[in-house]
Amino acid sequence: MNDPARPNSSSGYAPQVVVVIVRTGGVGGIRRQWQVAPPYDEAARWVALIEQCPWDAPGEQTSGADRYVWSIRAHTPADRREREVPDHELAGPWRDLVEAVRDAAQD
Repeated sequence: MNDPARPNSSSGYAPQVVVVIVRTGGVGGIRRQWQVAPPYDEAARWVALIEQCPWDAPGEQTSGADRYVWSIRAHTPADRREREVPDHELAGPWRDLVEAVRDAAQD
């Protein structure tokens, strides 16, 4: 039986680490999505980025037209997290994680 914590010998990927970013809103209302499932040897870096984010911190409730909302989902061997982050709160660790996923998805 395969151990999900070990990479698949044919693909070299650790499917237990996955980050999905979905941006909605904005003037055009265009939905954008980026995803990363890093290779096994890069998983620790991604887990560190995920763990730095303030998942349980209270968020501000704001409303307004034409604002982006970032839906961030992260799966690691130890946890599954999901959070909606308004554009004005996308700073620090949140921005670091979003930018890393967007950059990785461009490759």
